[in-house]
Amino acid sequence: MAAVVELEAPLVFAQRLADNERGAREQALRKLRKYLRVRSRAGPAGFNDDELCKIWKGLFYCMWMQDKPLLQEELASTMSQLVHSLLNTDAQLLFLKMFWRTMNREWNGIDRLRMDKFFMLCRMLLRESFQVLKKNKWEDSLVDPFLSMLTKEVLHTESLAPIGVKLHLIDIYLEELAKVGSVELHADQNLKFIDPFCKLAAKTKDHLLMHAISDGIFEAIVDQAPFAIEDLMKELKESEGASPTEE
Repeated sequence: MAAVVELEAPLVFAQRLADNERGAREQALRKLRKYLRVRSRAGPAGFNDDELCKIWKGLFYCMWMQDKPLLQEELASTMSQLVHSLLNTDAQLLFLKMFWRTMNREWNGIDRLRMDKFFMLCRMLLRESFQVLKKNKWEDSLVDPFLSMLTKEVLHTESLAPIGVKLHLIDIYLEELAKVGSVELHADQNLKFIDPFCKLAAKTKDHLLMHAISDGIFEAIVDQAPFAIEDLMKELKESEGASPTEE
């Protein structure tokens, strides 16, 4: 009986998150946070794709029905913070994967008046994704599967991501990475984070996508180069100052 209840829980959450009443949706969000924490204690076997797909569909329509910009911003923040309720990195990566898969599936059905709040949700979710990596000290064991997931779901020529999802990710990627990791990430790590865009640029035949990568990634890096050199020189001077004086 308990197993049946567990299997039904994602569907129940999906229905309640899409409720017409704002109060019911908010209550479902609070319960979902606790549910994610409890289920993720089971380790990698705590969730599967189908369960988190149902949950993200509910979250998508929860945002769909939210009006008023300030409430939309608050809701986007609450949703993006849910990734931190998951207690293991496997569950966190799966949660992020199913978010992008949901965006890919639903994107073309989002009308112009609702698009801005989903832009904001993507931005906040990406930021919290980088926060997850930061909390794990940017370990390759997590960065690599995260970038692999992002490449497969969005940044691959054969991914199912609509062009709008790809363009928006390109537009916000470096800005959000800088907000979270600019102080800690070194050159080799930064190269790893832009590698998926280099590969996409090398393979794509879409001129619009190529232009977006050129503007949003490559030119942005060039524009920041003088500041990066200045920071490097400061680090070198501080390092020399900290070194013991030679006799």
